[in-house]
Amino acid sequence: MLGTAAQAQRLPDFLGATPIAEIFPGADRIGAPEGKPMTVRAYAGDQALGRIYLTSDVVNTRGYSSKPIDVLVGLADNGRIVGAKLVEHHEPIVLIGIPQSKVDHFIQGYVGLNFLDSPPRHGAPPPVDIVSGATVTLMVIGDSITRSAILVARAYGVDKTAAAQPAAAAPPVRHVDEARDTVESWQSLLEAGAVRRLRLSPEDVDLAFRQSGRQDAARHGQEAAQDDTFIDLYVALASVPGIGRSLLGDTEWQRLKERLKPGQQAILVAGEGAYSFKGSGYVRGGIFDRIEIIQDESSFRFRDRNHQRLADIAAQGSPALREVALFVVPEDASLDPVKPWRLQLMVQRVLSVSDKAFVTFDLPYDLPGRYTQASAQPVAPQQTPASPPAQAAQPPEDPAAPALWKQIWQGKLGQVAILAVALVVLVGIFFFQDQLASRPLMHDRLRLAFLAFALFWIGWYGQAQLSIVNVLTFFSALRTDFRWEYFLMDPLVFILWCATAISMVFWNRGAFCGWLCPFGALQELSNRIAKRLGVRQITLRHGVHQRLSTLKYVIFLLLFGFSLYDLAVAEQLAEVEPFKTAIILRFMRYWPFVAFAVALLAAGLFVERFFCRYLCPLGAALAIPARLRIFDWLRRYRECGNPCQRCNHECPVQAIEPTGEINPNECIQCLHCQMLYHHEQKCPHLIQKRNKRERRRAPDTGPVEHEIVMHRAPNPNAPASPAPSEP
Repeated sequence: MLGTAAQAQRLPDFLGATPIAEIFPGADRIGAPEGKPMTVRAYAGDQALGRIYLTSDVVNTRGYSSKPIDVLVGLADNGRIVGAKLVEHHEPIVLIGIPQSKVDHFIQGYVGLNFLDSPPRHGAPPPVDIVSGATVTLMVIGDSITRSAILVARAYGVDKTAAAQPAAAAPPVRHVDEARDTVESWQSLLEAGAVRRLRLSPEDVDLAFRQSGRQDAARHGQEAAQDDTFIDLYVALASVPGIGRSLLGDTEWQRLKERLKPGQQAILVAGEGAYSFKGSGYVRGGIFDRIEIIQDESSFRFRDRNHQRLADIAAQGSPALREVALFVVPEDASLDPVKPWRLQLMVQRVLSVSDKAFVTFDLPYDLPGRYTQASAQPVAPQQTPASPPAQAAQPPEDPAAPALWKQIWQGKLGQVAILAVALVVLVGIFFFQDQLASRPLMHDRLRLAFLAFALFWIGWYGQAQLSIVNVLTFFSALRTDFRWEYFLMDPLVFILWCATAISMVFWNRGAFCGWLCPFGALQELSNRIAKRLGVRQITLRHGVHQRLSTLKYVIFLLLFGFSLYDLAVAEQLAEVEPFKTAIILRFMRYWPFVAFAVALLAAGLFVERFFCRYLCPLGAALAIPARLRIFDWLRRYRECGNPCQRCNHECPVQAIEPTGEINPNECIQCLHCQMLYHHEQKCPHLIQKRNKRERRRAPDTGPVEHEIVMHRAPNPNAPASPAPSEP
């Protein structure tokens, strides 16, 4: 019910601090708060203009901070939104960094809309562009304005469908008469209203474009210059037995009945003329974007799988129409056959590659009473605008509309799949780290590629940089009103948090900090470039490094303490993280924030991952439970640290103690020490073992033969040999 879904009625808390004219232009006074959901009447003198309400009093749509986003909305008596203003929020992306003017511009995009005349399409984009870096927050704001406007209009009798019903008598419940399946002629169906017709001439379409302000689109294209018929469109509810059997014939009608699921409807659409209701851009597997079915605030379009092409219409006397199609209502949509609905036809004209104009035409449909029968159970009478506000009906949320977080997940299925594949790859890297680390070049290239993916795709494209704000809001939600829906609003962030939580059992904080953090990747990649350019690296003494590394824990504890007092203050202090500046907003921010982020990156050119080592409160929050891990994947030798110090000297973040132990609180799981562990030319222990093996193999190679040349020494007592005679 509405009363349980929304927050306590807090409208009076904001009325005094907000000028009436900002919410309801033309009003000079307001009445007393009344009704549930609570509203106030806006007046110009004695004339009632409409109502003012607070979105969080009506719907329970919350932002990523798990706190409600409060927007005051002015709703005219005809259902049109005349004003809207953001009055309170706790969204971290809006607190600092996103200019308030951009958020106000987005909200003003809803002013002038009437969701009773033009119900929103589920999954359709907002009326204005989303501000970069605040996608979830602005989608929540737009969703709360849309749904609250519809619910308030219904509750106070503004809904035109409800207002058209007699208030004095309770109309009987109608349902389709399944027993009536008499075959009728085409003319009989037309006269009864079972088949509805919309005929447009080229002049009608040109006039519509001129009235919409697009003079340039009038007569542009000349689709029917030689024909007086632009389109002759017919529509009928073919799932009603008496109508479907007449239009389809016995054979096709039986096939349709077997195809339809309980409660599912089918619509026949047929057309003639120069303009096709299917559209020339329609392709197999695509969507029919020129027609849309609208009922109340729900709407849907048909796809290829919902479509069946028919050769003709079986009803006696039916005309030969160029296009005849049978559409089945999609399973994820609903259509009440006994309630009025309409087919909306879109006419589009392409003026240039970047300029398109379109107008829409409505073909209303109301199932004739002779195809229905009344139930014995009556329904409650509808409230009229004159009804006392205190007695206003409490309409439930529209069950056909999926929750906002589900809509967001459906829209990001591709991104979710890519991130899932990346996480599987990372798990494979850790599980087969020995095989990878024993191949230094492959390890280096793979790590470089993964860091680039984390920076460019997870960070700058996916906007999925985790933050200490996420930790603070999580603990705040645990203390107040925890609901998973709040944290499911951003699929990539939610998946990364789940992956990080699971990985801490196996690899402490290193899986995220060393591989998945976009800002960490930015630091490491920039430091690599600095080394290539010959920038001299600074190595801090172990004692200095230890003392500086405690700073991030102090920062985290201060932020956590402030969050217990005032979450908004803690969120602003969390700007010690440069994540929003460097990753979410891509340095498009006020210069002090950019200067701070650039300074941290500059320090990282000389001290690798300077911010990660000494200032990152998120790293500290993840490091605290690091000792709880139940596996130790990093292999060491007894000689590590005594006497060998190579890993200690080469660790990129100085996470190895002089004694040889690896500090899990500081380790980022980069696997550099494992590369050294397997490297026979760099690891002193392996070099020593190799030398010993060579010395042991030396005697087994066989005796070495030496050539001995003997020379006879002359005998001094021997007589001298006679000299040879000359020839």
